[in-house]
Amino acid sequence: MLTDTPGLHHVTGIVGDAQEAIDFYAGVLGLRLVTQTVNYEDILQHHLYFGDAAGSPGTVLTQFPDPHADPGRIGRPQVASVSFVVPADAIEYWQARLGSRDIAVEGPLERFDERVLRFEDPVGTQLEFVAGPVVDTDDNIVPWTAGPVSEDSAVHGIHGVSLLSVNPYSTASTLETLGFEHEAEYENRIRYRASGTRATAIDILDREAPFGREGPGTLHHVAVRVDGEDDLYEWHDLFAERDYDVSRVKDRHFFHSLYVREPGGVLFELATETDGVAASGETGRPGESLYLPDRFEDDRDLIESQLPELTVPAGADRQR
Repeated sequence: MLTDTPGLHHVTGIVGDAQEAIDFYAGVLGLRLVTQTVNYEDILQHHLYFGDAAGSPGTVLTQFPDPHADPGRIGRPQVASVSFVVPADAIEYWQARLGSRDIAVEGPLERFDERVLRFEDPVGTQLEFVAGPVVDTDDNIVPWTAGPVSEDSAVHGIHGVSLLSVNPYSTASTLETLGFEHEAEYENRIRYRASGTRATAIDILDREAPFGREGPGTLHHVAVRVDGEDDLYEWHDLFAERDYDVSRVKDRHFFHSLYVREPGGVLFELATETDGVAASGETGRPGESLYLPDRFEDDRDLIESQLPELTVPAGADRQR
């Protein structure tokens, strides 16, 4: 019997230069580069995983670097932005840290009893930091503190996403099917909430927006958590019966998943729960080498010859 999702698993975006992405997400935001691997659909492109110390579901932002792609355009139907949880008293720290690096910051803004900072990554991906009394917390999440940001200010994981849909009512129905419940409305936002303890918020933006274009600066999809692989087959059959555009179940090595594009046009992934997506149990500097599933190992020399060598920023920049 299908069970409701407890919340988000990960969010995936598209960036331009891989090293620029690492410098920003690991070097500025202090996320752990949990794994650098390849795009399983195109093994000559990187796939970067950022998250907490273990890459726990609900903390992970992944990025597909595509340095030759035309810039994307944020619009319908897309995941418009992703927000991260930070400690309630860390908003001013982040405002100063981002500002000192000439990153434009909007806020702090008040929304749903939360304090919000809005900013963008180097290619225009819309990001937020969220703190407040209703922000999800989970004692099992261990923020990455070996990087440039100390524990009292470190990102604790994903808070949620905002969606631009061509049919908000259909998207709301899909969220309800997955187990999200209507919680509140604020201005042009309709918030839905999953039942878990982390990464539980999805906001539907009920406003006019141009049609988007996939490319660097946009978010490709949002993934929600399911218990196991058997559940994916049940979800597949349910969505197929409703004539949704749904993929087969896929082996993503770190988890299994399927993709569904709901009638509002937003691409969702359903991904199985794991302890984390770290490629090994290492506790030192992460992501320094390219991780490949066994099925790609025979092609390692070819793959590495076509990909840029990446470096992880050292964790010494804690002065501000």
